[in-house]
Amino acid sequence: MQDLIRDAIKGHGAEYLEVRIEESQSTHIQYRGRELEEINRTSSKGGCVRALVKGGWGFVSFNSLEGLKDNVALAVRQAKLVGSEQSELVHGEPVEITQEARFQKDPLAVPVAAKVKLFEEYNEAIWSTPRIQTSSIGYGDGWKRVTFGNSEGSLIDQQKVDVSLRIGAMARADGDVQQSSISIGSLGDYSVVEGLHEEVAGLARRAVEFLDAPHVQGGPMTVVLDPILAGVFVDEAFGHLSEADFVYENDRMREIMVLGKQFGEKHLNIVDGAAVPGLRGSFAYDDEGIASSKTDLVREGVLVGRLHSRETAARMGERPTGNARAISFQFPPIVRMTNTYIEPQTATFEDIVGGVED
Repeated sequence: MQDLIRDAIKGHGAEYLEVRIEESQSTHIQYRGRELEEINRTSSKGGCVRALVKGGWGFVSFNSLEGLKDNVALAVRQAKLVGSEQSELVHGEPVEITQEARFQKDPLAVPVAAKVKLFEEYNEAIWSTPRIQTSSIGYGDGWKRVTFGNSEGSLIDQQKVDVSLRIGAMARADGDVQQSSISIGSLGDYSVVEGLHEEVAGLARRAVEFLDAPHVQGGPMTVVLDPILAGVFVDEAFGHLSEADFVYENDRMREIMVLGKQFGEKHLNIVDGAAVPGLRGSFAYDDEGIASSKTDLVREGVLVGRLHSRETAARMGERPTGNARAISFQFPPIVRMTNTYIEPQTATFEDIVGGVED
């Protein structure tokens, strides 16, 4: 594969070229209520080429590796058609690395029948609770191998295994509907979805108990978020604003997201980074061949950084952060978050709620 990529990107006259080839396998299991709604196994293989000429990008995706050099030439021709200005791109040192998938219990080695049996047990745990109206179970696992090469001489071979499970229960009484759910994921350890029978039964009971809970009065409130919800909040309310392609192309956002601006109090530190080991958003190199990193976005309440691709880093005079990510080989990489979170501090739970009057 590496030799094929090396040969394909030679002699095209582009300022920058990259080839990304992907192989993947995945399993999805879905329950709706008591019924097993869907089981599917999928696999795919394909690749893409990106070429840069005079500030213009050409992009070609394909399902067959035959004619790879012709696809590179096509991407270069496309780039030449749209290129009309000076290219701005951060270049890196060539890297050659192979990274195997790491897992404790390989989900791909677990038979589908065993997975179905486990989820049927979880479904039974939900439906043994009175007043349950409906339920849902969604499981997915996948293996992906990405081989990346570029005109700088990098050759990066990475594999990744992912596991996810979401279980929800909905209760209903006298026109009131309440629900409770859990969501679990792991970077290559199937055991995280095993042995959850008590937790699943507990979420069903919680949905029913919510039916008898008092209603909260509307109006402005001081809210205490748990760590997971706090992460979701900072992702949606702040994280996307830190993606430099969005900031660079939006004059209003450039006025708002000024480095050095105060966004919170001294205890607020927001970080993004795929270099944090063991998390589902972690990887060694992004889809432009840039090493992952840990990027401070807010430090002691002050905006100190943002997330970059090679191009946005060059255009804004900042360093690349390893945040160029592609959905699949059918798409070029764009700037996106990896693991985004608020760093913990020393306050206890009692300290936090002690300052909340209601």
